Amino acid sequence: MAPIMSAVDLALAYDWEYDADFIRLCEDEAEGFGLSTLTIPPPGLAAALAGLESGELGIRFLFDRASSTTPDFLPLQRTLAGRGVDVIDPLEGLRWASDKATMHLEFITAGLLTPFTIILPPFNHSETAEIARDEFERLGRPFVIKPANTTGGSIGVIKDALTLDDILRARREYKDDKYLVQETVAPLERDGRRFWFRGFYSCGLVQCVWWDDLTHRYRELSADDVEGYKLLPLFEIVSRIAGVSRLRFFSTEIALTPAGRFIVIDYVNESCDVRLQSRAADGVPDALVRNIAAAIVRYIHGRLKLSNPGSPRFDERG
Repeated sequence: MAPIMSAVDLALAYDWEYDADFIRLCEDEAEGFGLSTLTIPPPGLAAALAGLESGELGIRFLFDRASSTTPDFLPLQRTLAGRGVDVIDPLEGLRWASDKATMHLEFITAGLLTPFTIILPPFNHSETAEIARDEFERLGRPFVIKPANTTGGSIGVIKDALTLDDILRARREYKDDKYLVQETVAPLERDGRRFWFRGFYSCGLVQCVWWDDLTHRYRELSADDVEGYKLLPLFEIVSRIAGVSRLRFFSTEIALTPAGRFIVIDYVNESCDVRLQSRAADGVPDALVRNIAAAIVRYIHGRLKLSNPGSPRFDERG
């Protein structure tokens, strides 16, 4: 292999046009830390791969927002991982953490509260799935049906199921996927708010925000909210989920019930939608997205600084 002629500290791979603002924020943060960056959208993928193959390009760290949804990006992650480059987050880890059936069992083991759930095998493995009468009654009505691995934008999720026939029809939609059949969790409603939250974890930083499960609108969670409504457990729960999932960037949904229980609803969203609220009505508050970008870049800066002590490209921030 020819000597590397150009090495960048951080490559940012993405395949969704609406990620552009987030990627720009990551670039801005990296510039503040003195880190060089390379953005790799789909049109730039071939050139990046060619540069890596020829040795004209080197990459020290990869933040990969593309391989899990666009297979064409897989050679990029595999090539870099094979060279010992750290990747946020490796595809194998993403796939494991995104399996709702697996996470349900892992969460129970970790003592995290989840909805009452019945896990059913794929239809192609077992066309008939027996459910005990008492368990079926415990679900209540309506109940939720969701595939374990077919994710994104509530794909395949049925929120108003009532009968066993509903379960059978759902399992036929994605025949190779496991299914979760869950009780419907109703959040506490108080002071004109539904106590439903989304927590974001980014390389050690935990942020929680109000998220309305009906309107899909966000509202920032203030310090007064946390203290007044006793919401501090939200942050601990997100941290515990990070330990279980072993991911460095994800979001999760948590509801506070009228009985005062914090229930984890959507276990691990490994492909976070971080569109800016200033750009989209259902986007994430801009300040939170900036904090996410800053936390990820600060983490990468720290890792690179440890591996290259005394390197002049690192400043003394954070």
